[in-house]
Amino acid sequence: MEGNELKRGLSSRHMQMIAIGGAIGTGLFVASGGTISQAGPGGALVAYALVGLMVFLLMQSLGEMSAKIPVAGSFQTYATRFVSPSFGFAIGWNYWFNWAITVAAELVAAGIIMSFWLPDVPGWIWAGVFLVLLTGLNALSAKAFGESEFWLSMIKVIAVIAFLIAGVLMILGILGDSSPGMSNWENREDVFHGGWISIISVFMIAGFSFQGTELVGVAAGEAKNPRREVPRAIRTVFWRIMLFYIGAIFIIGTLVSFNDPSLLASGEADIAASPFTLVFERAGIAFAAALMNAVILTAILSAGNSGLYASTRMLYAMAHDGKAPKIFGRTNSRGVPMAALLATAAVGLFGFLSAIVGQGAAYSWLLNVSGLCGFIVWAGIAVSHYRFRRGFLAQGNKVSDLPYRASWFPIGPILAFAVLILVIAGQNYEAVLAGRGMEVLSSYIGLPIFFGLWIIHARITKDKVVPLDQMDLSGPADLEEEEALAKN
Repeated sequence: MEGNELKRGLSSRHMQMIAIGGAIGTGLFVASGGTISQAGPGGALVAYALVGLMVFLLMQSLGEMSAKIPVAGSFQTYATRFVSPSFGFAIGWNYWFNWAITVAAELVAAGIIMSFWLPDVPGWIWAGVFLVLLTGLNALSAKAFGESEFWLSMIKVIAVIAFLIAGVLMILGILGDSSPGMSNWENREDVFHGGWISIISVFMIAGFSFQGTELVGVAAGEAKNPRREVPRAIRTVFWRIMLFYIGAIFIIGTLVSFNDPSLLASGEADIAASPFTLVFERAGIAFAAALMNAVILTAILSAGNSGLYASTRMLYAMAHDGKAPKIFGRTNSRGVPMAALLATAAVGLFGFLSAIVGQGAAYSWLLNVSGLCGFIVWAGIAVSHYRFRRGFLAQGNKVSDLPYRASWFPIGPILAFAVLILVIAGQNYEAVLAGRGMEVLSSYIGLPIFFGLWIIHARITKDKVVPLDQMDLSGPADLEEEEALAKN
């Protein structure tokens, strides 16, 4: 309704950096060491490469739908229109919960990183400070958010590139006291520590690291020219992110042995020793290590900032679709849904768990909860795209009419869905077999929440799967009007 609409203020460069900003954060800078410790450098590379391939397929699926129907509700809207309203209800709330919890995880990680400089200051203090900072930043316009995210993301992109260059120089022996060469890649048992079982067990962390690439779908609802910018962002962003992750994992695995206790293996408290910081310290550049820690902090705040944006817009969209209280669908004069923002920020108070159960424990628990939620949303994207393409063709349209086309349909969404089911089922099998109840709960709690929302909503509303010939394939009114005028 009039006065409660978002404003299209995001340009092409904003869209590119929003996707990068959401995907490069604690998963790369903080948690990557744990994957190498658990699966070895080769196992970690395989896990990230396989998850990366799956994400590539999902990004193509998302690109096809969001270029045609660029709305803030994104996955929730697609799930509602192409599967069923109840499926969309569950996907929407699941995605909101996913990013709201991720914001909390970023706050915990920010407190951990701050202990590098001020170890005597409790982490919950930093969590509170950063929560207020991120909420205030999101209270500005979409354009202001996009601009801030552009520069925050630019800082960490430059930092990752600098890390890759420095790492290569260290491997070649040009930088640092000595180089291990390729010795960490010589013993097969060390390179693939634990075999395929360990590789599968770190899929969740790898998946969590890539979560954020789908943010471009949410941001499409506020992009100036989404049918041009969304495909452009999807084509370029994914490969840049893959380069950063694969390159960083290779360098860390080459310079630091997988059984080095500093790679988070000896306890959760060691999470403060980011592998990025560790590499610079071993290069004998103390100032660079402190500077890198500041960059890591920037990256964490950037990812949290994007997460707060995404979850706020999802809650706004659900309110407009009647799946959340109407108050969350209201915007101020700047086009910001303040009620949705404040409600989402309240979930960030989980960051204060760091004061109760310890920083490392809180971070790991929140990481597990959020990771599974992201996989469920990705599975929803695959299902929605499969049905979208079938419905698009069933209504007499041609594939060539789509602004962006997923090139590997239907293999892409089917393969991505199959891999996701495997990962969801086996992500923490060790805790299940060992009977560690709390670990099982934190790892799989997203499943009963999702299915509970889906089933309860379906029983109350008595809705059914949307027939292919009755799917709503219309885009936002403002874009449809512009295209109609352009044709006339």
